[in-house]
Amino acid sequence: MDRRSFLLGTSGILISQIVIGCNNQNQSELKIQLLKGSIPGQVVNQFRQTLESNTKLDFVPINQVSAAFKQLQMWQKPKKEDEEGWRQLIPFRQNSQNSQSDLLTLGDFWLKAAIEQKLIQPLETGEIKEWSQLNSKWQQLVRRNNQGNMDENGQVWAVPYRWGHTVIVYNREKLEKFDWQPTDWSDLWREELRSRISLLNHPREVIGLVLKKLGKSYNTENIATISSLETELKKLDQQVKFYDSTTYLEPLIIGDTWLAVGWSSDVIPILSRYPKLGAVIPSSGTAIWADLWVQPAGMKTANNLQYRWINFCLQPNIVQQIHQFSQSNSPIPVSDVDVPKPLQNLLSNNQDLLNKSEFLLPLSDSTNQQYEKLFSRLKGGDLSSTPKE
Repeated sequence: MDRRSFLLGTSGILISQIVIGCNNQNQSELKIQLLKGSIPGQVVNQFRQTLESNTKLDFVPINQVSAAFKQLQMWQKPKKEDEEGWRQLIPFRQNSQNSQSDLLTLGDFWLKAAIEQKLIQPLETGEIKEWSQLNSKWQQLVRRNNQGNMDENGQVWAVPYRWGHTVIVYNREKLEKFDWQPTDWSDLWREELRSRISLLNHPREVIGLVLKKLGKSYNTENIATISSLETELKKLDQQVKFYDSTTYLEPLIIGDTWLAVGWSSDVIPILSRYPKLGAVIPSSGTAIWADLWVQPAGMKTANNLQYRWINFCLQPNIVQQIHQFSQSNSPIPVSDVDVPKPLQNLLSNNQDLLNKSEFLLPLSDSTNQQYEKLFSRLKGGDLSSTPKE
């Protein structure tokens, strides 16, 4: 899933190489590809100060989670003999974004495919000092079998370092004429919002929110058995102006739509800039996503530097900084920090709401096909008289 494209700029985020000491044969090196905006620059600087002087750090930003997955695939693609020889003649290319990293950011939705395609390798929990501080919800998320499915006896393939929700974002000015503000999924069916909504262009998100409204799970296996699902989807489709996962906020800002469903990583950066926008986590629960540290298959990092970085990111004081300055939730609970008022409800540590929410977990191939076919029928007009964009 091309989950999100960050709207935040790169200010305060380290986007170039940091080199400590001079290059020499005894130099240790750690290269990390991370999602732009997900780690504050001051955190990287603090980590640098904990390392020996002959350590080279290379942090490379990426704009989208999908790009990280494609990078993993490219690294594991068998190289032709002539290509190997050609690369040896141009050593400086190894410093480019295409050279393999020791760690990189991956979204939880991609974890199954990365394991199944043997793109990443398991991690050693004994090397992760703060592992026991992670709630069982987060430990279970990354414990998988070799097919990438959840398995309480499986290996640990990743470590979460931040997470967020699928949220409802709305234009206050357009809704102020009514005596209600959105609080839950059921509000999307209100008559006042007919043809005024945008939804994500993703079957699991759209069908999932309808399932949630019906008291079901986002991860329902056989949706064909839910008799009211198609009826509810058809009614919801009449409310929708378009389906889009990348440019859905601009129409909301200019008033072309009044309400949108989107990812908190997209929504949070714009709330302070546009006070007329409000956002809420649906009270009955929602989908949640997580950014994870994963290690590409076959990588061996000198001096366990990859674990030193993972452990550093899980230290309580660092967790607080990531939470505050990257404006995201933490898998390790944090004490109150200074968060702007428009963001407080999205970044609160509400355990009850977290318990009601769900990850989009791997489903069987046949179940995935059910979701995709139903969503295709919805957008194609088979469930509605008017096809959507």
